[in-house]
Amino acid sequence: MSSGRKFAKAGFAAGFAVRRRRCTIIAAMAVSVFLPIEVSEAGWLSDLLQNSPKHGKSPTHVTSRKPATLAKRAASPKPRTAKLAAPGPAKPVATKCDPSKFRLVLDVGHTAASEGATSARNVAEFVFNLRLAQRIEETLKADGFPETRLLVTEGKARPSLVKRVAAANELHADIFLSIHHDSVPNSLLENWEFEGKKSHFSDRFSGYSVFVSRNNPDFKTSLAFAELVAKEMKAQGLQYAQQYTQAIMGRYQHPLLNKETGVYSYDQLIVLRSTRMPAVLLEAGSIINRDEELRMDSPERQGIISNAVARAVREFCDTQPVLGPP
Repeated sequence: MSSGRKFAKAGFAAGFAVRRRRCTIIAAMAVSVFLPIEVSEAGWLSDLLQNSPKHGKSPTHVTSRKPATLAKRAASPKPRTAKLAAPGPAKPVATKCDPSKFRLVLDVGHTAASEGATSARNVAEFVFNLRLAQRIEETLKADGFPETRLLVTEGKARPSLVKRVAAANELHADIFLSIHHDSVPNSLLENWEFEGKKSHFSDRFSGYSVFVSRNNPDFKTSLAFAELVAKEMKAQGLQYAQQYTQAIMGRYQHPLLNKETGVYSYDQLIVLRSTRMPAVLLEAGSIINRDEELRMDSPERQGIISNAVARAVREFCDTQPVLGPP
């Protein structure tokens, strides 16, 4: 072969190699444009160029497993997503109090065997307590609180206190309300005769009063309900008894927690401190006061007090969230 033909043939081969290399580079660049960012930055383009004929390796290595895998990823790229924290336990949902399930225990103060105070006209306090508690029960049930429970206890004074606390706890009540009627210490009593029988009275004091114990396991809620009861009693034009702050009351003297509405603390009273639910005691009025005894005996006054208690229960229920299942 002549030297000219050999030279031409060598030039043709060199030009063909250059053109092939250019095509390889252009193809690689085109692929990189359409790859997602995470793939184009993977460094496989430099590997592709290193496998070009420039480095004396067969161009068949361009289709090695790594570019093929990345090409597959380019066909169906996976979006980048942030790692989410594992969900924690579901939290209870706060719901409104349901009146149809709200359970209020109406405790009738004292017992038939331990009747409490005696009125100016010789009627036992227990009689007043039972009658008013029954009226409140009727009013609450008519107002949409069918789970209201009347608690009447038997036995002597102190054992009966323990019994009523145990009964209230077993009933899983939402609120415990003990119904009473007021008197004064014996040292403040005066004598008079009623229907031919010697009796006692004290017209110096009158009015309702509401008591809570700061030793109750839920004193805050007890006080909140007591405030509602006292507020509703006052809204009916009733006045609270103010003698409990006076020294003449002796051991019956109690701290006044709210001078506007007449809420007192009675910390050591068993029914207020030993119940496992919020507890309140209502002294509905004085039956040792001769005028007020007559008012407390009237259906009109009993209705006023019953409605006041029912409104307090309704307001309490409406403002108390109850934790339900998640």
